[in-house]
Amino acid sequence: MRSWCALYVDAGYLLASVATRATGTSLRSGIEVDHERLIEALVAHATSSSGLPVLRVHWYDAARNSVPDQSQGKISLLPRVKVRLGRIGFDGEQKGVDLRIGLDMVAHARNAAIDVIFLVSGDDDLTEAVEEAQAQGVQVMILGVPGKNGDPHGVSRHLQGAADGLDLLAAEALDAVVSPRVGAAGKPALPPSQPQPPVPSPSFFATRRSASEPADHGTPSPVEQTSVRADPALVYSTRTGAAATATSESATAEEDAHIDQVVQRVLETWLRSATIEQREELLTGRPAIPRDIDRALLLDLSGLLGVYDLTDTTRYRLRARFWANVDRSQRAQRITLSARR
Repeated sequence: MRSWCALYVDAGYLLASVATRATGTSLRSGIEVDHERLIEALVAHATSSSGLPVLRVHWYDAARNSVPDQSQGKISLLPRVKVRLGRIGFDGEQKGVDLRIGLDMVAHARNAAIDVIFLVSGDDDLTEAVEEAQAQGVQVMILGVPGKNGDPHGVSRHLQGAADGLDLLAAEALDAVVSPRVGAAGKPALPPSQPQPPVPSPSFFATRRSASEPADHGTPSPVEQTSVRADPALVYSTRTGAAATATSESATAEEDAHIDQVVQRVLETWLRSATIEQREELLTGRPAIPRDIDRALLLDLSGLLGVYDLTDTTRYRLRARFWANVDRSQRAQRITLSARR
């Protein structure tokens, strides 16, 4: 019976990681990707590393109502590539992707369809699936993306410890197929000044359903103003728009520097490719931050701080700094336009 290897690709991890390598932020919309050549690089690595032919590439991503977008549709037409889609929930988070990866790995291992698994992911939640596949006699290797410093980007130590080994994709192969996305030349950084919504009273803190969720979805609950020391910046929940004041005790200078670094990179990357309509939507939707931008802000700051789950206070400060940078960009643009006149 012929031996095979197979690839199980968490597209969210892969594309966020190569985006970070190319632009300094995990914002997927900030990069151009030649998906066919990227998948060819994955196959070439798996074949070379294992000495076995690749049976199939399993590509896992999320989509609205599990309906593939244009890019996912093109990927599904590539030979020996199977696209498996989870869904995007009402809160903008992907649902069911990790579960699909784990179930497929274990099922294929039990059926003796493959001998070596290459898992392109860094998610700790897949650790148990890795161990179950190994119990069926299959070797499981993690295939990671190298950061600019050469270390694997975003791979859980727990997952790495459970796997049979960690390989890194060739940096030159990634750099050849991924590049920063740039929009049409001559666009202003942001549209001219827009009417701003009224600032809500800073006497409410937004609560969350779960401490592990990356976004705030709960109903604001009142707190006593005297219970905290007010920070000068108002902060907002990305969904409820509730304002709050952050405790100055937790706002260290080092954290502030990291927050500013993340916000600047994400905003600059997004602005390079955003259309005028998208920029206007950003401003008119304030204080809600678009999900892809908010996800990149949270993911990048978590990686920079080395913290898996950011505190509410840190999330609030991060979002406040984002809007402060948007305002600063608008002011700079108005000054430039006035000087030209």
